[in-house]
Amino acid sequence: MPTSKILFRDVSILDSTGADPYRGDVLVEDDRIAAVGTVDAASAEGARVVEGRGRTLMSGLCDAHTHFSWNNSADLDGLGTMPVEEHLLFCLESAKTYIDSGYTMCLGAASAKERLDVVCRDAIDAGRVPGPRYLANGPEIAVTGGALIKSITKFADGPEGMRKAVRELIDIGVDQIKLSMTGEEITGTQRAEDTYFSDEEVAAAVAEAHRRGKRVCAHARSAESVKMCVRNHVDVIYHASFTDAEGMDMLEANKDWVFVAPGINWLVATLYEAESFGFPQEAAEAVGYKKELETAIDGLREMHRRGIKVLPGGDYGFAWTPHGTYARDLEHFVTLLGFTPMEAIISATAWGGEIMLRPDELGKVQPGYLADLLLVDGDPLADITVLQDQTKLNYIMKDGRFHKDGSTADADYPPNPGNVDRNRAPAAV
Repeated sequence: MPTSKILFRDVSILDSTGADPYRGDVLVEDDRIAAVGTVDAASAEGARVVEGRGRTLMSGLCDAHTHFSWNNSADLDGLGTMPVEEHLLFCLESAKTYIDSGYTMCLGAASAKERLDVVCRDAIDAGRVPGPRYLANGPEIAVTGGALIKSITKFADGPEGMRKAVRELIDIGVDQIKLSMTGEEITGTQRAEDTYFSDEEVAAAVAEAHRRGKRVCAHARSAESVKMCVRNHVDVIYHASFTDAEGMDMLEANKDWVFVAPGINWLVATLYEAESFGFPQEAAEAVGYKKELETAIDGLREMHRRGIKVLPGGDYGFAWTPHGTYARDLEHFVTLLGFTPMEAIISATAWGGEIMLRPDELGKVQPGYLADLLLVDGDPLADITVLQDQTKLNYIMKDGRFHKDGSTADADYPPNPGNVDRNRAPAAV
């Protein structure tokens, strides 16, 4: 097969190394980035040219807490009762919505039915449907009396029960295991600061998963659950809202391997934006969501200060956190958690490559990396909210192939500042 070459000419390169963006060219050959900054004419010969005109070229984004199967409903129990055929179609639509939104990497955080995530991942990998690179999960595991939504939960009790549940999920092909260790106030019965797992149960689940080469993530809001996760080497901690001083020290001491994905938009939207779906702000405050949001913000700001890896993404797919609004997390990281726009983008790109277990291939605009790229009509460092506007994502590329090709719209695109010659040759070395 002939080599496929695409040259992004005269772009503002945001490479996710922490360096300031700089003007230059980026050459893609087949599925990889071949050159960045300067591209010699011989290397670019025969390439299709995309005129950047100063637009931002950056890595595709990562959602570290993805639920393809959350179906944009306010009826939580409906996640379990939705027929599997319709549910699979919804999941495939969710996958497309993610990549339409510039997300080329997603870490599955739980599936409402056993094989939904696995089937979606395999269909994406086979090229049958569009979607991000995906690491699939299964139903979350809870102990008896500890389920957030019974109809989508796999129950297990005691160390042997945990081992069996983990084995069964690995047998269907998941990439990681999810433990649901604490409550959630919106259930009305399960408190966020309650911890339902024992140390022995967590240890058994993690040991069995790691023995078989799989990671573990956990819904862990309480202070004790966070410490239990770190003690037992749970790889990805979701929420971590009530982390105490001891837990903070433990996270810092283990920041070389642990990731935190707080799902901050869930707290914001549940507190302030769920009224039209039957959960007004007064009710949310009464059950503790205002307290949790304030406590979580303080804790997450401290985690960021200490260099603990906090990644965006989480719990999109409820009625008040609908699919397609994923980049709101990046805005919250900047406005609530004290991240600079550059730090928020690195957490969603370079650290995304790390949580996807491919740090040398994903999440940066560097030679040798896979060509998962966004050409953005705007500067995310000046306005992080530009990443929430799909119309500003002019080109979306995964594996060197365009998912979204903005060439038709580019015919009407205004010239760039500085009047750079659109027909100039690629920059010489």
